[in-house]
Amino acid sequence: MSKSQVETTKPVIRKTRKRKPNFVITVKTQAVENESDLTNNVFAFTYSITIENRSTSTARLINRHWKVYSAEVQIADVKGEGVVGQQPVLKPNDSFEYSSWTVIKDPIGTMKGEFTFLSSKGDFFDIAVPEFNLTFKDRLTVH
Repeated sequence: MSKSQVETTKPVIRKTRKRKPNFVITVKTQAVENESDLTNNVFAFTYSITIENRSTSTARLINRHWKVYSAEVQIADVKGEGVVGQQPVLKPNDSFEYSSWTVIKDPIGTMKGEFTFLSSKGDFFDIAVPEFNLTFKDRLTVH
């Protein structure tokens, strides 16, 4: 090698992506007529969430984050520890179901959010809850 030639070596950088564990989120909603006040634009809903751990590792649900929309306008941004006072541990093939509620100002709204988990290996990861509808059907009926 001549003096004008310089040997350089570049470090090999390997980008590794941690795969998010395979979780499935199912949502069921229902309008709650006896807690709603249609004349004052109070529309109450319950929602039931089922979280299924289809991965090969155990994880604890640490936090939740919800965005609540009424007629496409965000009316709430809810963050907190766990769900309904619990931080459930989901082993592989376990599921956890809980129910909660929300109130919006219009007969149509949506919610979306995410759950933060802590894996048994000490890694945090988020699982998205895709947007789901809140629809008060009686108010939408045309006579």
